[in-house]
Amino acid sequence: MRRYAVVIEKTENGYGAFVPDLPGCVAAGDSYEETMQSIREAIPFHIESLLEHGDPVPEPTTGVEFVDAETAA
Repeated sequence: MRRYAVVIEKTENGYGAFVPDLPGCVAAGDSYEETMQSIREAIPFHIESLLEHGDPVPEPTTGVEFVDAETAA
């Protein structure tokens, strides 16, 4: 099973999501949860489309880390 990193961003109208290792695989929703559900559904459809068109399925290579940022006083 492949695990792909997903980026979710707050927008003016809700949330947007994309998969860095699957260009063009995106989703949007009114809430974080709705957007996560949509991108979970979008990933297998995107991979299926790649396969149907004879395109390679990129391996997941993107990693995600959170960094605590201190602000200058």
